[in-house]
Amino acid sequence: MLSALEVEALRLSLQVALVAVTCSLPLAVGVAWLLARCEFPGKTLLDALVHLPLVLPPVVIGYFLLLTFGTQGPIGGWLHETLGVRLIFTRWGAALAAAVMSFPLVVRAIRLALEAVDSGLESAARTLGASRLDVFLTVTLPLMLPGIVAGCIVAFAAALGDFGATITFVGNVQGETQTLSLAIYSLTQTPDGDAAALRLVLISLVLAVGALYASELAARRVRRYVGRA
Repeated sequence: MLSALEVEALRLSLQVALVAVTCSLPLAVGVAWLLARCEFPGKTLLDALVHLPLVLPPVVIGYFLLLTFGTQGPIGGWLHETLGVRLIFTRWGAALAAAVMSFPLVVRAIRLALEAVDSGLESAARTLGASRLDVFLTVTLPLMLPGIVAGCIVAFAAALGDFGATITFVGNVQGETQTLSLAIYSLTQTPDGDAAALRLVLISLVLAVGALYASELAARRVRRYVGRA
């Protein structure tokens, strides 16, 4: 049986990952659309910035978040003074850190799915009198939906396992920011915590494998939809 600490860490991790993916999804769709369908000055720079969390150490990303969204930062300070919202050392800050770290994965999956959509289908719909919004909702979105699902699943798994950015930005506060990875770290530093750490590692493994399997199923649906188109 899991202890109260382990259950809390699991519940918090699922909540943080869900909030992170849900809140970042609309922005990810917009950025993926820009990168896949538009040509504009600075496109290469935008692409590099989007993928920066994949190449920078997570601790560096967490430090940037601390500088920007901390109570002394330009955005975090304004939120705290104007709206009374504090992100640092809170689960919402943990969700922000997870969202930033997983954002490139969502964008990349959606972009690949969007690039696989035959633009001729969209052009045909336009010639039949459909508006751009109608074309997106009735033609483009259904064809790229499996890619969106795949990206969200992979990003959800990545958000569950974030460590460096989370602990740097919001710390390791039990019951508030202590997600699965942080709980595992704490247990490995605790006498007689090996058994509990192993249980959480196994839970993390099951969640990760399940997410990757679900992502592969979604990717197969992308290829099937493109083939039918």
